[in-house]
Amino acid sequence: MPDTPSLRLKSLPPLSLYIHIPWCMKKCPYCDFNSHEVRGENGNVPETEYVTALIRDLETALPQIWGRSITSVFFGGGTPSLFSARSIDAILTAVRTLLPLEHFAEVTLEANPGTFEVQKFADFRAAGINRLSIGIQSFNPRHLQSLGRIHDGSQAHRAVEIAQENFDNVNLDLMYALPHQTMEEARNDIKTAAAYGVPHISAYHLTLEPNTLFHRYPPPLPDNDLAAEMQVMIEQTLAQSGYLNYETSAFAQPGCESRHNMNYWLFGDYLGIGAGAHSKISFADRMMRQMRYKQPRDYLAKTSPDMMAFDSPVMEQHEVGQNDRGFEFMMNALRLTGGFATKMFEERTGLAIDSIQPQLDEAERRQLITRDCQRIVPTLAGRRFLNDLLQIFLPESGA
Repeated sequence: MPDTPSLRLKSLPPLSLYIHIPWCMKKCPYCDFNSHEVRGENGNVPETEYVTALIRDLETALPQIWGRSITSVFFGGGTPSLFSARSIDAILTAVRTLLPLEHFAEVTLEANPGTFEVQKFADFRAAGINRLSIGIQSFNPRHLQSLGRIHDGSQAHRAVEIAQENFDNVNLDLMYALPHQTMEEARNDIKTAAAYGVPHISAYHLTLEPNTLFHRYPPPLPDNDLAAEMQVMIEQTLAQSGYLNYETSAFAQPGCESRHNMNYWLFGDYLGIGAGAHSKISFADRMMRQMRYKQPRDYLAKTSPDMMAFDSPVMEQHEVGQNDRGFEFMMNALRLTGGFATKMFEERTGLAIDSIQPQLDEAERRQLITRDCQRIVPTLAGRRFLNDLLQIFLPESGA
């Protein structure tokens, strides 16, 4: 069947806003995100110029999303908490001025423990941030050092305490299968996080991503069997503490799932502004993906108000074809432990579920999914061997 980009959506999906702040105090050796170390003795960051650039970027993107409301906002990085509360307030004020922000919209800010100050985080709350995501990674000082983090164990604990003083909705990011990590050390980390009773915990398997220091100089990591045992232990420990494992790496108390991330996983739309930010935007007849210029200096140049004519900050843009729509939906939705409604596939991709019938048959034959006329759900084996499951839906697989 030819891959035609034509699309007919009966309705547009929910729309989220992602705002990328690319600077951090130190580039972690495992990080492959578009982040850049603060340079110089004083750690100068062009904060005012960048806020102006973000607002200008948002203004010029408005025609693509005109009339649509924003369901969630996410400040990611880098380390967005490096910016002042005044800057975050200015950005959110512009968002509310330019776009209909839904009542009680989830507004998340990523923060690292090395940047925590009591008054600053109270000011973030006053600016409109209502969910904080903290990059703890580990409470163990030895592991924090091996991961290149700028905080120690005591700062990790203090960060959680400050967050809970100011926010009801807090996520803790943890990692496991760390260099030289034992099962008991992984258990201590996850039990410590659960003991705080935060609404949401994310637990990620450390992977050696290309273009990172760890990829060039791999540290000694737990073997695959031990890493798999750690994953099972984390799932069981958090289940005993009342957390639902609703996505591969995400655990939430009932009703506290990340609305922003759920929109990603269910193939919703998102506008990304800022250096290197990605967007997926649907129209009635097509679906577009975009990426902004990655280098902050290039992004700032493209959004400069001093330019005589506006030069778009979009570095790459392409239309998502039919075969890719089906695969991209499955790549996201099959991460959800509860799977997805069959009608969601049709609503979000514009494709009939029959278009992937051979692949669904193959996945079911291999006992990687279960399905009925209403839902498609990954089995435990499908979740454990997610890459094998997704391979079935690759456009070039010919399945």
